[in-house]
Amino acid sequence: MENHQLSPPKGGWKSAIFIIFVEMAERFAYYGIAGNMMMYLTKVMEEPVATAAKNVNSWNGVSSLALFIGAFFADSFLGRFNTTLISSSVFLMGLMLLTISTTTTIPQHARTALFFSALYITALGEGGHKPCVQTFAADQFDENTPEQRKAKSSFFNWWYLGIVVGATIAVLVVVYVEDNISWTVGFAIPTLAVGLALSIFILGSSTYRKERPVGSPFTSVAQVVVSAIRKRHLTEMSSGRGLYYSDDDVAGHGLQVLKLAPTNHFRCLDKATVIDDRDSMMKSRNGWRLCSVNQVEEVKLILRLIPIWVCTFAYAIIVAQVHTFFIKQASTMNRSIGPKFQIPPASLQVIPGIAILLCLPIYDKFLVPTFRNLTKIPSGITSVQRIGIGIGLSILTIATAAIVESMRLNVASKHGLIDDPKATIPISVGWLVPQFVIMGLSDMFAYVGMQELFYDQMPEDMRSMGSALTNGALGIGAFMSTAIISAVQGITSKWGNPWLVNNLNLAHLHQFYWVLAGFCALDLVLYVFAARCFVWNRTAHTVDPLV
Repeated sequence: MENHQLSPPKGGWKSAIFIIFVEMAERFAYYGIAGNMMMYLTKVMEEPVATAAKNVNSWNGVSSLALFIGAFFADSFLGRFNTTLISSSVFLMGLMLLTISTTTTIPQHARTALFFSALYITALGEGGHKPCVQTFAADQFDENTPEQRKAKSSFFNWWYLGIVVGATIAVLVVVYVEDNISWTVGFAIPTLAVGLALSIFILGSSTYRKERPVGSPFTSVAQVVVSAIRKRHLTEMSSGRGLYYSDDDVAGHGLQVLKLAPTNHFRCLDKATVIDDRDSMMKSRNGWRLCSVNQVEEVKLILRLIPIWVCTFAYAIIVAQVHTFFIKQASTMNRSIGPKFQIPPASLQVIPGIAILLCLPIYDKFLVPTFRNLTKIPSGITSVQRIGIGIGLSILTIATAAIVESMRLNVASKHGLIDDPKATIPISVGWLVPQFVIMGLSDMFAYVGMQELFYDQMPEDMRSMGSALTNGALGIGAFMSTAIISAVQGITSKWGNPWLVNNLNLAHLHQFYWVLAGFCALDLVLYVFAARCFVWNRTAHTVDPLV
């Protein structure tokens, strides 16, 4: 009798651990490069401060918005495994070219061209990697068994810990190497880490549970819009054939679609569900002419989120300052610890993460139960309210930064250092800690609230788009920061001298911060209005009863 051995089941922790290594290495590499980019552009490439800030923001913006491309290809054509593999390889190639561009054996003009080309190659790799890898790792756990569901819950905790560890080591270690030993060595370390992690990821490929592409949610949205435009002159009464209710073609691939009741919002889109004579004569439904009621209602859910999403751009603008002008502020201040060690300016970026790790348990264990008793809401406060608090804290962040910058300028003036751009101002860099801490609290409320809202209120088969919206807001905020810098420079140049000059002691960075604070305060007013008008999806799994 032959001995038939069953192949071991795929997925589970033995598979997820390989993917966690890839994400840790990617976060390690990203923060090792992004965390100190402002200093590299101003010190090594000798770019003006305003130009360097715009370049950093543009790169962060492309990295964040490129994830829409990655999500589209993963859902529509390649699947999450192939997209993760290809995008990680692209990211590694960009890191290799970036490392080569820092060597002195290449002519200066060629180094500059290679550097920026490599930078945007890494941005494309990041865009393909980010929306897929966490979902692919979560796919390794089968929700149909209690053991796997429990393991999946534990996985997210370890996943977040891996991200924090990778980013923290990069900001503390890699940044120090870049500032004190060699930029080439500093860039080579993340490159080697990603290369090693990618090899580990490939080694585990035979153990992975791989889902096939199920179609992009962007296509579903486009179909509703096109169908509604085609039938803009029709009504249910004029067609005489009623509305299309079946969701069989919408679900596809055995997916279970959440049924949504018809609503009175965005009534113009209901045209897409009207059956006309041409539809009734077709043997099979044309998705670009006729959409189901459920499909249209899913698109309405997305449209109802857009005002909230737009109002988060101002918060994202403040996030962009953490990686640019906050670091430049720190570079001018006293960063000494003892007689020999100096804190790298970019290492201060670790403070928001530490603030989150310390404050999140307090929020979860003490504040949430207190708010729950008052509001009778399971989460204590709604996700919309949580975002609003985060936006308010971002205003406090930039206002604090403006006050500290005024203090720094006063100290520079008292010591006669205004005209010396390379002088270390005798004021401790510790004065910057509050603005970094408040920014961490802002992230804890705004960013996490965005993730919760866009996941909870999105249709089940469109939740990858919810993740894309959350990170896409940060990308748009980075681009908006660049636009604001250009506008401020242009306007202030006409009045006299531009505010953001290379010598930070002669700059008007504090006034620029107050402009951002005013802009965010106006945004908060608009956000409150949008939040009050927001209509909740009452059929979602987790429903916030109040705004």
